[in-house]
Amino acid sequence: MYFFKDKGNRDICLIPEATAIIQKLYNDSLSKNMKRPIQLFYEQKCYRYEKPQEGRYREFTQFGIEILGNIEGDKDTAIRLLKECISIFGELDKDFFFKENIKRGLNYYIEDGFEIECPYLGAQKQVAGGGRYKEGIGWAIGIDRLIIAKNKIK
Repeated sequence: MYFFKDKGNRDICLIPEATAIIQKLYNDSLSKNMKRPIQLFYEQKCYRYEKPQEGRYREFTQFGIEILGNIEGDKDTAIRLLKECISIFGELDKDFFFKENIKRGLNYYIEDGFEIECPYLGAQKQVAGGGRYKEGIGWAIGIDRLIIAKNKIK
């Protein structure tokens, strides 16, 4: 992550991903003011301090869907929406592969997650990932990586 001090000597961190922020927003206000389930989407510029390479940039764009309120059946809805979004760019089971029971590297997930991979991308083949957390379920697509995948699909 990018951590630094601003001109006021305050600690600053550029957003590395959006899900944790949305969970906090849900806990602080949305859960108190809106009817459940709460369904929302976002598009967010994110930043990671790492060595840039094809499909893995320091600045990248996420598009995500969140279904909040921990309602039964949300997982099926979330996965269906993810597959519909990806199918716009190529064929599932040919250009993109859906994988379940994925160990996600983020501690807010409460069970194994899921992801979409594109074999044309080599080592950086994941284009989307998500899972269930205490507040609901969600996923995000790496737009930059999806564009690279689309350009490589024959």
